[in-house]
Amino acid sequence: MKKLILMAAACATLSFQSCADFLDVDKYFYDMLSVDSAFAKRVYVEGWLANNYDYLMKADLGGFSSWFQWSSDDLVNINVKDFQEGNYSASNMIKEEFKILLRRDYECIRKASTFIDRVVECKEMTKEEIADMQGQARFIRAYAYWALLRTFGPVPLIPEEGLDVSLSYEELSLPRAKFDEIVDFIDKDLSLAARVLPRTRTVNNLGRPTKGAALALRARVLLFAASPMSNGNKDFYNVRNLDGTELYNQEYDESKWARAAAAAEDVMNLQVYNLYVENPDPLDPYCITPPEHPVYSHLDFPDGWQNVDPYTSYKSIFDGSIRGSQNPELIFTRTGVESGFSVQQFLNAESMPRTAGGGNRNAVTQKMVDTYYMDNGMSIDEAGDYYLKEGFTTTSNDPEMGVGAPFIGPNVSKMYGRREPRFYASIAFNGAIWECESSYEASKRNYQCWYYQDEFNGKEGYKTQLPITGIGLKKFTNKEDSWAEGGYRTQKTEPTMRYAEILLIHAEALNELTPGQTYTIKNYMDEEVEISRDPEKMRNSIKPIRMRAGLPDFEDAVYNDQNSFRVAVKRERHIELFAENSFRYFDLRRWKDADVEEAEPLMGCDIDITMANDTRQAFYVPTPVSYIKKVFLPKMYLFPFPTDELKRNVNLTQNPGW
Repeated sequence: MKKLILMAAACATLSFQSCADFLDVDKYFYDMLSVDSAFAKRVYVEGWLANNYDYLMKADLGGFSSWFQWSSDDLVNINVKDFQEGNYSASNMIKEEFKILLRRDYECIRKASTFIDRVVECKEMTKEEIADMQGQARFIRAYAYWALLRTFGPVPLIPEEGLDVSLSYEELSLPRAKFDEIVDFIDKDLSLAARVLPRTRTVNNLGRPTKGAALALRARVLLFAASPMSNGNKDFYNVRNLDGTELYNQEYDESKWARAAAAAEDVMNLQVYNLYVENPDPLDPYCITPPEHPVYSHLDFPDGWQNVDPYTSYKSIFDGSIRGSQNPELIFTRTGVESGFSVQQFLNAESMPRTAGGGNRNAVTQKMVDTYYMDNGMSIDEAGDYYLKEGFTTTSNDPEMGVGAPFIGPNVSKMYGRREPRFYASIAFNGAIWECESSYEASKRNYQCWYYQDEFNGKEGYKTQLPITGIGLKKFTNKEDSWAEGGYRTQKTEPTMRYAEILLIHAEALNELTPGQTYTIKNYMDEEVEISRDPEKMRNSIKPIRMRAGLPDFEDAVYNDQNSFRVAVKRERHIELFAENSFRYFDLRRWKDADVEEAEPLMGCDIDITMANDTRQAFYVPTPVSYIKKVFLPKMYLFPFPTDELKRNVNLTQNPGW
């Protein structure tokens, strides 16, 4: 055991040095501590655990946000084109974060394991405090394993009793563990954490996990494990260790979906979380009233939207209008910052126009725009003439534009009218109004931003500081935000886990069960619960999300048909969770849809068109993005292990195709 301590001490010393600012202590202080003394006093114990949270901010490939955020088919950034084009390999990881990911996450895992084992030695803490801290460390360790698992697939599983540092590196090398073995380890860690973590935290401890956070992460992991990529995927027959051990189970197991559904119900049964909803404010010019519906317009949430402002209810979750501590939907948030920016501030900075001092680079694809529903709940394909493909508005607040009227000024394409409220909360279409109320100059407040060629925010020569699809991102922007001189930026809370995701997990997992089949599953407290495909339960999870968005519920026929509901819930995830936590990138992979969805060219508007009246309609003709040649190859379902790591660990096998 002493040899384990020496290894952990070495890792801890390096980590404490690199995270001195985060800990806000003299950077040489911890160099003088042995591991024995590190667990002797409360202040040292708290410092050790706080240091582990710094790893949590960087666990999923990229400090500000995962680079995978821009690597799918819905959101792109010219700076991430190499990922879209597949220009990376085991020896060329493009970003330094990818090269050090394994070492960084395994340092996190080792530090968390040492903490779990040694924190009981601190005599200055109560048993309850120790149990809480152990639960936090288990959550952090599980998060690190999860970040590795969803990126690389099966990875080495470090024995909890540690390793003997007297051995050579080759002797220390570990093979990859089986996928299901890692999932079971994460499941156990999070179940144990949930049993001891508190149901709620004080405001100043918002970034520390609760019982709900552990259970939510568990549901996310188990959904991933139940999905086609990891559940009976014959294409992964050659993901093996050197001795030939298959790392993915080749037989489909439907009970894994039941396990994921039960995990989501564990969160729901806490009765701690609800979707965030704001009441209509008749004095707010952006307050939206959905089109009249004979049922939902006259019932209160969650049965209807009579008392809901769909636009504000959704947008406020992301734009800093409400504090995380006041949001009943927020389950967990990572509260660390890098270089003065939060995750959401970085997205905001890259999204805002040049006029407002922003990066003007985050671009939404035409596919994403077309995914949003009309304000009556129909898709654009179902809407017929209600979806206006051509023509432009002549005035502001044109009632013909439906719920979009308050957001649409003159000369805007009518194709952006009559769309659902989440569209206006998320999409910066050509001619969208940017409030930027904190801008010093009046000309930079409440202006229409145009992405036509030769416009200040559009294409000018070889300039790449523009949304390359001609469609921008507005989801994380507050009306006060401005990066121009004198501008102010609201603080944003990263929605690392929110209740809407849990409801979507629950509905999706239940749908995949064979009708009439019942499974007996053990919950996180090791109690038996029965799970079966129940359309009414599925409705109870999806309907509140639809009501909050001001959209009609799905028909009974959709809930009763597995394939129809599968299509519907995938679309709902795409819209509701857009631009959050790289969901789309990993959803397409776990569903095994990426080889179809990501093999298509990225489409947008024709950014070479000017604003001239006789040519502007051509701007909106779906056009392949010339800056990026989208590529998807089967090997891209799993990310490659860096060549350096394969040299360090002689028992580590590369993912197929790399």
